Amino acid sequence: MAIDLAGDMSPSKDFFLAEKPEDPQFRESASYWISDDKGLIGLPRVGIEAVSESWDQRGIQVNLGFSSGRTAIVRGAGAGRSPVDADGVCRTFAAGGLEFRCVEPFRALTLAYEGEALDTTAAKLAEGDYKGAQVPLHIEVALTCAAPPWVSGTLSEDAKELFDKGFAGAFISPRYEQLCTARGSVRFGTEEWTFDGTGLRIHRQGLRDTQGFWGHCWPSALFPSGKGFGALAFPERPDQPTYNEAFVFDGERMIPAVLVDAPWLRRLQPNGEDVSLTLRTKEGDVRIEGETVLSACMPGGLPEFPPALQQAGVRYRWDGEETFGMMERSIPVELLEG
Repeated sequence: MAIDLAGDMSPSKDFFLAEKPEDPQFRESASYWISDDKGLIGLPRVGIEAVSESWDQRGIQVNLGFSSGRTAIVRGAGAGRSPVDADGVCRTFAAGGLEFRCVEPFRALTLAYEGEALDTTAAKLAEGDYKGAQVPLHIEVALTCAAPPWVSGTLSEDAKELFDKGFAGAFISPRYEQLCTARGSVRFGTEEWTFDGTGLRIHRQGLRDTQGFWGHCWPSALFPSGKGFGALAFPERPDQPTYNEAFVFDGERMIPAVLVDAPWLRRLQPNGEDVSLTLRTKEGDVRIEGETVLSACMPGGLPEFPPALQQAGVRYRWDGEETFGMMERSIPVELLEG
């Protein structure tokens, strides 16, 4: 059975905005999470954030992690570019030395980065230590989509209600994500790696308000058989319902689910943490074992994102299969342990 990789979405939904939006708070963002199939190297988020009021200066984030604990990061802003192709379509989204391109909607994408990165470790980043050498970094990755996109707020009535009329839509904003296979190369200083692996790509267009954000858990992975999963949940609160939406992809179907035992962030541990989880579907529970293998951490307290944050590569195991995927988690700084 052929997979509808667009999920009934118009190809135009996968292109980028060619012009600055009128609303000064409207944003477009794209990000990619890449995992090597050996778990030695990963890109636990490479992203561009373009907000209308600063459309020509866009936020850049590049995380490069190694299982040894070594980490390289890029933070800052770069000159924004959204060139229109000869047919009038904007397929490129760029800032500074980072560029994303939609080669074929919902099927093929690329990312490239050329610049410098801070050579550090996940442990130092968890302590807020940003000292270190700037080292030349070159990245090229090609992604091939392997599952339909998951559009947030569409898999259950509860999720749709919270997304359309509650807080979830404001925090998350209109977005979709899609599991992919990946092939790429990284050159950092004088060292170079080539790899095959998997990825998750995210495209967001809309308004977003993260003020008062109280944490989240967001895991996802694609397995060798073609199965996969994704989830996004916020911690429970006593005074109101919370957002919890997930899916299990069985190779053909996107099966709605919820995350019933989210491994919430409790401490900024660089790697080696048990992050196993259970997804509950109407067809039964799916248990997936997980362990962090690399990460980039932020201790929190920043004006743009006050919670503590971990962006990690994870080794996942499910029914005898093993793969490497992603997990992003955050928590208010005052709730961190140790």
